[in-house]
Amino acid sequence: MLIEKRLQAGIRDGLITVMFRRWRARQVTAGNTYRTAAGRVAVDEVRVVHPAKITKRDAVAAGYGSADEARADLRGDPADPVYLVRVRAVHTPDPRDLLAADDRLGPDDVAEIDRRLQRLDRASSCGPWTAQTLAIIAAHPEVRAPDLAASLGRETAPFKLDVRKLKNLGLTISLRVGYRLSPRGEAYARARSSRERTAPR
Repeated sequence: MLIEKRLQAGIRDGLITVMFRRWRARQVTAGNTYRTAAGRVAVDEVRVVHPAKITKRDAVAAGYGSADEARADLRGDPADPVYLVRVRAVHTPDPRDLLAADDRLGPDDVAEIDRRLQRLDRASSCGPWTAQTLAIIAAHPEVRAPDLAASLGRETAPFKLDVRKLKNLGLTISLRVGYRLSPRGEAYARARSSRERTAPR
């Protein structure tokens, strides 16, 4: 969910609790939590509202001085519906961060990571990619995504999407520039390396 810079601090502080969006189709779902530039944000309500029905109360909650000001700031195709999105900042730790920090991997944990990585490989249209992606991140931390992708002969956008899948498993961490393996990712890499060294030849 994209949140413009001018709203980010207000959402984090709880001063902004409403956003108005003109979308061709609904882009968020009530009850879900999204990772945004303002941090983790929960969506409590999403509904279509006619611009003429925007109330002053909701306009103020969105950071405007009046309903007219909120209407004047609507972007997009006027033929598209306007959505009122009621939001709140989530200040509890991101489950992905907690998972990434957990490096206590038993055999069952390693087997489950194996299974999930194999599933990602099978679902890929470009063939198996998880092992080589983890390996290149381990070998080249803090290297720009376009450079990592190019070294693998891949386009940047799908490469970054795949790294995000690894992050969802707690195996990688995004840095200001590039990535590195998380403590969990490093523990998995050690377990995998140990298994390969002891495998019958």
